Amino acid sequence: MAALIASVVWVAGSDFGRPGSRAMTGALSRDGPVHNLKEAEGAAGRFADRWDLHLGEVMQFSNGYYAELLDRGGKGATEILIDPRSGTVHLEFGPAMMWNTSYGMMPARPQNDGAPAIGPDRAVRIADQWLREHRPGLHAAEPEAFPGYYTLHTLRDGHITGMLSVNSRTGAVWYHTWHGRFLQMREQPDNT
Repeated sequence: MAALIASVVWVAGSDFGRPGSRAMTGALSRDGPVHNLKEAEGAAGRFADRWDLHLGEVMQFSNGYYAELLDRGGKGATEILIDPRSGTVHLEFGPAMMWNTSYGMMPARPQNDGAPAIGPDRAVRIADQWLREHRPGLHAAEPEAFPGYYTLHTLRDGHITGMLSVNSRTGAVWYHTWHGRFLQMREQPDNT
């Protein structure tokens, strides 16, 4: 019990989850129902502004909306989800929470944030091998780099079907089962 209390005090007294600490946790935005891609972009953009980030691609799936957030230099920072019923915007499940070494739940200490052991070309090969074994008929598109991992669209006959991520240190694969069926996407203009 003492250890539990001590850990709660430690987290409450730290910068964990506060702007500036770079860790993003919890739902930080709720704007009401989101009915289309334009409204999802607005909700995601307001969330991004709180973290001094900007939007990359925004996608609509049958289970909700997805957006990638980019840093000032245009590099991938993290990924978020927008719930269509409530408008709640939060960090995406899986890799964005657990593997992201800058904006995830447990950001890496600077001495542990070196160059990735897995490069982008190898990430594609790992993703394609995983897809051959677990989702025959799909293959991976070009990777989007985020701190600690890559996210890749999955394709069937050149059309997006979903997403998966590859850890840039271990090569572990995390398939994004929560999205549902892909519907549409839009890239944001380059505003770096």
